[in-house]
Amino acid sequence: MKNRKLGIIGGSGLYKMEGFEKTKWKKVTTTWGQPSDEIMEAEFNNEKICFIPRHSRGHKISPTNINFRANIDALKQQGVSDIISVSAVGSLKENLSPGTFVIVDQFIDRTFSRKKTFFDEEIVAHVSMAKPTSKKLGECCESALKKLNINYQVGGTYVVMEGPQFSTLAESNLYRSWKADVIGMTNMPEAKLAREAEIRYCTVAMVTDYDCWHPEHEEVDVAMVIKTLQKNASNAQNMVKEVIKTFKNFSAEKDPANNCLDTAIITDPKLRSQKTIKKLEHVAGRVLKK
Repeated sequence: MKNRKLGIIGGSGLYKMEGFEKTKWKKVTTTWGQPSDEIMEAEFNNEKICFIPRHSRGHKISPTNINFRANIDALKQQGVSDIISVSAVGSLKENLSPGTFVIVDQFIDRTFSRKKTFFDEEIVAHVSMAKPTSKKLGECCESALKKLNINYQVGGTYVVMEGPQFSTLAESNLYRSWKADVIGMTNMPEAKLAREAEIRYCTVAMVTDYDCWHPEHEEVDVAMVIKTLQKNASNAQNMVKEVIKTFKNFSAEKDPANNCLDTAIITDPKLRSQKTIKKLEHVAGRVLKK
């Protein structure tokens, strides 16, 4: 197994990470445009990590306008092999109360205005998304949450809606009928692009509200979300620090992201231009330069 390096994508409420050493913000350019922000390089427990605030510092980028391709490419350029993605979500189940963390293992992608693949020009690739998250990274996050005594659930389906508006009551009840667990706006196409880049990926979803289906929470507002976010952010940062300490103890040898491009690219090699290969060099250079 090649050297592993952890990347953290922080969502709402996690625009900076406290307690890291040797921190510096680094501007990274990509062939897909500008990432959400500069990447913070830092050290913790003798591990070098990378952090990117998904909405930019200060929350300036709407979910639809996040340049997910640039974010993933930028992390890949820095040698990131494993991503912990932390995001705020609404709950679709009574037992998932605000403050609960959910280690997501499935997604339903309901977004419709986003670039969802690196392979949209000349070179076509079809990666499997049957198991979209890393089981071992999930186990690592579970171990951290258990140690910190944070209320959590292992496994859950995350409905990713376009936003930026919250759900209608009819939509909320529809997603509940699908037996989904949480709803948010940001983890697709992030998870798909991480897979295309052969980066192991894990989502930890932080519940901030019950969405509008709940009779005691008929309307979701930003003030309600922010109040819980502030508490969740501290717990999330502590979880991330525990994960940094231990993630290498959880083997990644059988992860579905490993070398998944070996069987995904269908385009005849003779038809791949050098221009497109150059554009994909960080994401897929391992297979395209053979």
